[in-house]
Amino acid sequence: MANEEYPFNTFNFYVQLNIPNASALGMTSPVCDMEFAELDGLEMSMEPKTVKEGGNNTEQINLVGRVTYSNVTLKRGMTSNLDLWKWFMASTGNTNRSTRASGTILVKDANGADRVRFLLYGCLPVKIKAPALNAKEGAVAIEEMEIALTSFRVEAPA
Repeated sequence: MANEEYPFNTFNFYVQLNIPNASALGMTSPVCDMEFAELDGLEMSMEPKTVKEGGNNTEQINLVGRVTYSNVTLKRGMTSNLDLWKWFMASTGNTNRSTRASGTILVKDANGADRVRFLLYGCLPVKIKAPALNAKEGAVAIEEMEIALTSFRVEAPA
C-alpha cells in the first residue's frame, strides 16, 4: 500500500489563469496555461479579535477576525507570449481597468498525478518585471509577475 502522506516535491506544479473575454483584449484564453519556474506567496492569515472579559483576569477570548491573503509571485522563463504583459496593461489602463482573472494551481506528485488544487479568486496583477539582461551569462531570461488575490481555497482534485 502506498503512503498517501508522503510530502510533495516543490518543482512539480502547474498554473492556469483565466480572464473573461480574453480574446476581446487581444489575449489567448486561458491567458496563462503553463508551468512556472517558481511560485511563492500562497498564504492566508487571520487576525483574531481579542475580548477581555471583565472580572476574568486569567483568560482572554479570541474571536475570528479578518482573513487576509498575501500576494502571489510567479516567475517563468520569458517567451514570445506576452499575454501576462497585456493583462497588466489592460488592468491598469483606462478602458478595461481592474480586469481580473481566476486561477488554478495544481500541485502534482512525483508520478505527475494531480494531488492538491488551489483555486484563486479576484486575481489582479500588481507588478510585472522584465528579466535582467546580461550578455556575459547564458542564463534563461526570467520574467516575474506579482498578483493580488481576493481569496483562495485549497481542495483535493476531482
